[in-house]
Amino acid sequence: MEKPLGKRTKSSPSGQDIADWLRERIRKGRFVPGQRLVEIDIIESTGGSRAKVREAFQRLEAERLVVIEEFRGASVRKASMREIREIYRLRVALEGQCAADFASDGTAKDKARLRELQRELDACVNDNASERFARLNGEWHDHVIKGAKNRLIRDVLARLTVPINRLLFESFYDTRWLRKANIDHQGITHAILAGDSAKAGALMRRHIEDGEKTLSTIASEFSE
Repeated sequence: MEKPLGKRTKSSPSGQDIADWLRERIRKGRFVPGQRLVEIDIIESTGGSRAKVREAFQRLEAERLVVIEEFRGASVRKASMREIREIYRLRVALEGQCAADFASDGTAKDKARLRELQRELDACVNDNASERFARLNGEWHDHVIKGAKNRLIRDVLARLTVPINRLLFESFYDTRWLRKANIDHQGITHAILAGDSAKAGALMRRHIEDGEKTLSTIASEFSE
């Protein structure tokens, strides 16, 4: 069983610590859209106080990840189709810029790791390993963002993509989309490794735009 946050450090977890803990679980789909967040369960899981758990809820409400209702408490917020489209418009711009910057300014070490990730993604497609592909897809995108060395964009995208992570995961159970996504990854990876900034940025923007179209076809099950 996972140790509560408070037992991992000498001090009790702060509201920010608990917010980070909750955000990561929302990102990974452990807490799903519409699910009620029970205070006592979170207190037991984190070792935090009731006041700090409520502070965490308020932080996540400000990030539009949680809804707090009188007499009902907090629950994971559902993303509307309009919000999903807005998130994708921002991703097009920001991740496109990251791919371009990674191609022109990325380190040899980071590019070598990107090559390794691409090989792992290719193996997932060959094995039709949807769940592993979904996890590696997130790691691949995170690595491209990291490779751009822009902390501000990285922080924005880390919060921006949380509401759509479960939708992304679901999309990879469609073999056609999985293969199409990986063909896109291969092209972007090749452009980054070749140092072709313009091509890497353009291919990433198109990849994100295609992803928005795919998610639109399955979002109704999870959106408001």
